[in-house]
Amino acid sequence: MLDEPRSDFSRLRERAGVSVEALAPLMGYSVATLYRWERGEAMPRQAALTVLEDLVRGHGAAKVVKPAFRFIDLFAGIGGIRRGFEPLGGKCVFTSEWDRWAKQTYSANFPHDDHEIAGDITKIEARDIPQHDLLLAGFPCQPFSIAGVSKKNALGRAHGFADETQGTLFFDVARIIAEHRPKAFLLENVKNLVNHDKGRTFKVIIGRLRELGYFVPSPRVINAKGYVPQHRERILIAGFREECDFTFDDLDVPSPLNGPKLKTILHPEDGTEAAERPFTCPDGRVNQKYVLTDHLWRYLQDYAAKHRAAGNGFGFGLVGPDDVARTLSARYYKDGSEILIDRGEGQNPRRLTPRECARLMGFDKPGKAAFKIPVSDTQAYKQFGNSVAVPVIEAVARHMMPWIAAEATQNPAHPQRPLPLVG
Repeated sequence: MLDEPRSDFSRLRERAGVSVEALAPLMGYSVATLYRWERGEAMPRQAALTVLEDLVRGHGAAKVVKPAFRFIDLFAGIGGIRRGFEPLGGKCVFTSEWDRWAKQTYSANFPHDDHEIAGDITKIEARDIPQHDLLLAGFPCQPFSIAGVSKKNALGRAHGFADETQGTLFFDVARIIAEHRPKAFLLENVKNLVNHDKGRTFKVIIGRLRELGYFVPSPRVINAKGYVPQHRERILIAGFREECDFTFDDLDVPSPLNGPKLKTILHPEDGTEAAERPFTCPDGRVNQKYVLTDHLWRYLQDYAAKHRAAGNGFGFGLVGPDDVARTLSARYYKDGSEILIDRGEGQNPRRLTPRECARLMGFDKPGKAAFKIPVSDTQAYKQFGNSVAVPVIEAVARHMMPWIAAEATQNPAHPQRPLPLVG
């Protein structure tokens, strides 16, 4: 009886002298995926074939450095949470993000990944996700945020877990944790998650994570104001497969009272900064397109006056170099009203440029290559407004690391059987 024809992947793997099980963690794909390639049931990614070819040539092993830990990046956005953990020796082995424009920005800033960005997480089988030590997830916050809930109420739409498109995505995080039993996880969301639906939403989330057998210390709300010139409060939820003495209580967070001011992220506009189209002109000044038109500026002033007269606090946020901004939101592209830069007496204020937003969120650091912004201003504003303050995540990552890297393994699956999902 003739042997079944072998796939190119199978032949290369045999020439490299490496098993499917040993190859999977090097490539960042699950064993199940590699066996499909082996049998010719699916086409292997080019990056995976390149790894094999390097191994065949005998110099691939030098390129493959065993990471301190392996992690997955769910609801990845533009990679803000990843930027806190990867520099500590982590290797991202799986990314999920459904928005096409966010995927474009993510790919531009992480061009060397050996895996493609997966789309809708609800359509992905947990067993097809590679083994990992750490799960990172900034699951969608709109169903729980104050602004998101207010908007949905006004439109008569469901919010929280009743929002079937976004509110239930937490349970996809739970099913992946149940399947893979990672060493640890970090979840990020808006501060209002704690109070949503009179605390019932938060109780369900923490309860489910603990039902999965994880040690979940008290979460912590951190204001990024001590790290960046922006008032931005987010809740961080950490969990560990084994009970440990980790606590957020001893995480040293800079006082918001002594944080940086906006002048640290604004374009100087004096010619000392290299021009960057389309954000700044050849002479270093901010492009005029970011200055509010007379019509929009008049509308925002009238709107604020109307609400002041009614005793409400709604209105624009006008700030200068020595101030701290309000929270940058995903709706900033609409009118920029929450953060308007004062340009002096008699001049209309302006929006932040996307480059300034990158700095405001901590994506850009002095002395390092600028974060790539390959999308339109509208998409960039949405992406930064939906993201995390990177310095906060960096601090949390350093704080968690002793409980992650110490026992990280190539196959961190826990021998305990996953508990059944409920709800």
